[in-house]
Amino acid sequence: MRNRTLADLDQVVALGGGHGLGRVMSSLSALGSRLTGIVTTTDNGGSSGRIRQSEGGIAWGDTRNCLNQLITEPGIAAAMFEYRFAGQGELAGHNLGNLMLKALDNLSVRPLEAINLVRDLLKVNALLIPMSEQAVDLQALTQAGTTVYGEVNIDTLTEVPRHLQLSPRVAATREAIQALNDADLILIGPGSFLTSLMPLLLLGELTQALRRTKAPMVYIDNLGRELSVAAANMSLSQKLQMMEQYIGRSGVIDAVVVAPNCDTAGAEGRIVIQQPLSADGEAHHHDRQRLRKALDSALQSLG
Repeated sequence: MRNRTLADLDQVVALGGGHGLGRVMSSLSALGSRLTGIVTTTDNGGSSGRIRQSEGGIAWGDTRNCLNQLITEPGIAAAMFEYRFAGQGELAGHNLGNLMLKALDNLSVRPLEAINLVRDLLKVNALLIPMSEQAVDLQALTQAGTTVYGEVNIDTLTEVPRHLQLSPRVAATREAIQALNDADLILIGPGSFLTSLMPLLLLGELTQALRRTKAPMVYIDNLGRELSVAAANMSLSQKLQMMEQYIGRSGVIDAVVVAPNCDTAGAEGRIVIQQPLSADGEAHHHDRQRLRKALDSALQSLG
């Protein structure tokens, strides 16, 4: 059925980190509970990193960022969730949303329950699932054979690592795997390639689900140059090759959504949707309406 649109789908699953995943999910928020985001939980910097260092657990920043972008009813709860402490004290730089999620996590049986409590509070219909409910960090082996630990340090690398892995090995959240098994469409990106997108593809059960899926898979590339020098120097072709190497199935990514200035060499054999995507006045951010139209075009081209 070649005229199928996003509105016709029963389950859309998006994978990524905070800013990029939040933008994708907010552009598709009309899908409500038919939309699921699987969120990276390896951040060890900023407020998230400080909370992890003192209290343990998963990183909450990316989940909080997604929830912020999905809030459709502004109110006191939303304002509280987005509040960031200023000044010079112990709370300076902390985001209240991160602290709320961590507090609810301590009161809940599972991190997913904490997220669902906040979703109810903020009236967010889309589902958000952490990639794992166990504390985990990203680890890289450089081309020179040095081990680099943690997202913050990996983002400073000037060369693409020889290998990436999670430390320790953890299980994927079972609801994330179920969502992928039920998906009619799977979206990856945009986001920091090495530290927001790749961690998801290091989970064995998750990549197994991606290998087995019959759902079309679409990669959404970044619009601007990444701050990470290693990631910024990667071509679209290199990114596709690396993702499929870790997924373990060549050609599993069916389509790419890219900006007009993107070099699409190496994307032959895939659907390429290449059109203006930037938000007015925010060149590095996807315009929600343009992104939704581009994804609809990809879906119709895939048939």
